[in-house]
Amino acid sequence: MSPLALLRSIVIAAVLTPLAALAHGATPQKVVETIEIAAPPAKVWAVVGNFQDMGWLPGVVKTEGEGGVTPELARRKLILANGAAVDERLVQYDDAAMSLRYIIEHVDFSVLPVGNLSATLKVLPAASGGSTVEWKSRFYRAFPGGNPPEQYTDEVAVAAVSNLFKGGLAALKARVERE
Repeated sequence: MSPLALLRSIVIAAVLTPLAALAHGATPQKVVETIEIAAPPAKVWAVVGNFQDMGWLPGVVKTEGEGGVTPELARRKLILANGAAVDERLVQYDDAAMSLRYIIEHVDFSVLPVGNLSATLKVLPAASGGSTVEWKSRFYRAFPGGNPPEQYTDEVAVAAVSNLFKGGLAALKARVERE
């Protein structure tokens, strides 16, 4: 390659690489939230492990479900206070490990601006004698292409999931410790 051709390649790469980075599509995002609950793991799991009832999550007024806790057969529809619905499917359930994993099959982006969300809820014994609940997820922002609208950026998606999980865990803690 001639020195001029090499220089031209370097200049083109220097100009196009940053532009390509700006135009990339959505990348996977992760959120992990935990909370300590002053209750034995079995008591917490009795609430969390009931896939057909997510009434402990703020904003959920009703849960409709079928399939119990059988992975791939169990489904639930969360009916929200604003009338929207979230459709979820159980993909993994381990009673002995007190862990379940589900995916969101459908959600209105105005309710939760994410796509392809997979989440795991796990109850662990805490050193204090109580429980630690871990809620973690992997997802993409609602807008899969490059240069998303302001309401569908990675930052907005991460904040929405983080706030949902923090609020849900706080409500779970209040419910279990009250009972």
